[in-house]
Amino acid sequence: MSRVAIVCDSTCDLSLSWLADHDVEMVPLKVHFEDEGQSYLDWIEMEPEQFYKRLVSADQLPKTSQPSPADFSVAYAKAVDAGAEEIVSVHLTAALSGTYESAMMAAKNATVPVHIVDTKMVSQATALVVKAAVDARDAGLSGAEMASRLEQMSDDTTLFFILDTLEYLVKGGRAGKAAGLASSVLNIKPVLTFDDEGRIEPFKKVKGLKKAMAALAEHVAEVSKAHTIKVALLYSTDTGLADEMQHALDAAGAVYDLDSTGPIGSVIGTYAGPRAVGVAYHKVD
Repeated sequence: MSRVAIVCDSTCDLSLSWLADHDVEMVPLKVHFEDEGQSYLDWIEMEPEQFYKRLVSADQLPKTSQPSPADFSVAYAKAVDAGAEEIVSVHLTAALSGTYESAMMAAKNATVPVHIVDTKMVSQATALVVKAAVDARDAGLSGAEMASRLEQMSDDTTLFFILDTLEYLVKGGRAGKAAGLASSVLNIKPVLTFDDEGRIEPFKKVKGLKKAMAALAEHVAEVSKAHTIKVALLYSTDTGLADEMQHALDAAGAVYDLDSTGPIGSVIGTYAGPRAVGVAYHKVD
């Protein structure tokens, strides 16, 4: 174990094998299927492919729950037992989940300094920050230096996503400023993003999925004219949509380094629903 341990939560949507290979401790959120009376640990007991099959057939929208402070205390103690002298804990937006608060509460009782980072995003956008944490740790930065760098990176990272339907987001109470779009014209595909406080807000309203992808791609292409960007593509059920999104980026003339293409896990997928697709990018310069 490095002198600085990295802890994250499951909503970064990085695979268990990636986390193990890069010595990152993950604390899972839970998804609850109330119609069957069962709860599952995100990614550990419920992988995305399995989850979406259950989601579309469920009588009720699943509910999600954050880890408890005790869950984080266990993870922090494990890191200390392995030799960590500091911990950097990287999490999804505090505006949509109490996960950040649970981590903060656990940090107060930890025996080493714990630096908590609110990425103000979710899924593969948060994953970009977790990956940067690994690079910073391996470069020998202290926990405080890492946290400062990751907070700046979070500010320089943007997530856009397109949902097939707003039904899941609205029913789950996470629509925020996008709630009013739910009763919009048929086949409107809003491009959504996160504001500076980590809340969901509309970016652009477009009719049809292909046009929504093209509008998003054109925006990313404009950003890439001024900045070097690293991109992560994300999808819920259809890898083909991620491929289409990449083709749209290329057609728009975007210049980028593709970091990864990855699925949206069960907790975030509860609100994104099937056939979601998105782009996260980080300004490298």
